[in-house]
Amino acid sequence: MSGERPPLGAYVRQLWERRHFITAFATARSSAQYSQAKLGQVWQIMTPLLNAAVYYFIFGMLLGTGDSVPDFVPFLVTGVFIWTFTSASIMAGTRAISGNLGLVRALHFPRAALPVSYAIQQLQQLLFSLAALAAILACFGQFPKMSWLLAVPALLLQSIFNAGVSMIMARLAARTPDLTQLMPFVLRTWMYTSGVMWSIDKVLSHSHMPHLVAAALRYNPAAVYIDLMRFALIDSFHADQLPAHVWAVAVCWAVLAGLGGFIYFWKAEETYGRG
Repeated sequence: MSGERPPLGAYVRQLWERRHFITAFATARSSAQYSQAKLGQVWQIMTPLLNAAVYYFIFGMLLGTGDSVPDFVPFLVTGVFIWTFTSASIMAGTRAISGNLGLVRALHFPRAALPVSYAIQQLQQLLFSLAALAAILACFGQFPKMSWLLAVPALLLQSIFNAGVSMIMARLAARTPDLTQLMPFVLRTWMYTSGVMWSIDKVLSHSHMPHLVAAALRYNPAAVYIDLMRFALIDSFHADQLPAHVWAVAVCWAVLAGLGGFIYFWKAEETYGRG
């Protein structure tokens, strides 16, 4: 029966067979997102840049956070772009089912196609805006080098993590739509604890936080992926400044969220669009 949940292996095959639909859906949504704005797709770049400008004014100029962080502008802008990728992916995933009930009820397809396509859409937008990030880095003396190639595996791991969390949130919000209203506050709190505009290592080295709090900050997945990108792109983020655990933790978070999120979403496949 079409309403029954298929076995996991069959479900993966169905999803793979619809890979062209998934990418086309993601591309169409990306093109349509800013279609009503006069600047159109330029807002894909302008949004994180304006956020970075606001954070620089508050944290760099008013609070003086940048005084203790080398290359603070590249540090900040990289953090904002990479954080925006995660937060936008999760926020979009939260609406993946609840915002497409007409499509879910009208057509039979693996529902994971929706949160996955939303995650791909956010990746497409990030890749589009990376040229602006590279230009900003060059303005502050950070030019392309071999270490920039490390951005590829870092973004791959982050993309898997984002997709997994998006699927978790898609299932939760399908049952409790009010989560869509709550998530901006959750994501804002998460951002402030992820070292987007301040250095976690410097704060921990000059404070006496409880070990549990310090560990939560160090192993925070958003902070881990931001650190990997800063290490790849910024000269002052040398290898001896990147804790040895970061790559291993990044892989663990990607596997845990990606695989766990996919299975968690699949477990409720037959319930989406009902009730």
